[in-house]
Amino acid sequence: MIQLSYRSPKTKVRESKIHGRGLFAIADIAKNEIVAVKGGHIVDRKTLRERITPRLGPVEIQIDGDLFIAPVTEEERELSMLYSNHSCDPNLGMRGEITFVAMRDICIGKELTHDWAMTDDDDYSIECNCGAPDCRKTLTGKDWQRPDLQKRYVGYFSAYLARKIALLESAR
Repeated sequence: MIQLSYRSPKTKVRESKIHGRGLFAIADIAKNEIVAVKGGHIVDRKTLRERITPRLGPVEIQIDGDLFIAPVTEEERELSMLYSNHSCDPNLGMRGEITFVAMRDICIGKELTHDWAMTDDDDYSIECNCGAPDCRKTLTGKDWQRPDLQKRYVGYFSAYLARKIALLESAR
């Protein structure tokens, strides 16, 4: 089988202090350089929740209100994983719906992380273990609605969430 997602040759998957395995820079990465692109199948929320997540765990990227990109088989899981863990002090942001880019210059050896607030619009609340000095301690699937994060991550939200933020701002 072919790889479903792209990870830059400047990256390597290895053990992470944040969670399980993580993605790390094995060469310097420049600001706005493409680091990863999520691949898989387009599935709706019902399919994801009923047929995919129970078997494969959290493997998706949301691309619209009811659409996600995810692997659909165990065999595809490893071929689609990016291993970008969450951090409240991320160094990756989004360009479009599925492309992860460096938010700043990243030095060799650093773990490559993104804030789920840039990609998620869902109903969950989970304890955060990222270890960042400004850790929020609790993550929710609605963190994208926080004005402080909207300001901090401007230009780095998924296109789907950027549209939702623009609609909120026009209603204010």
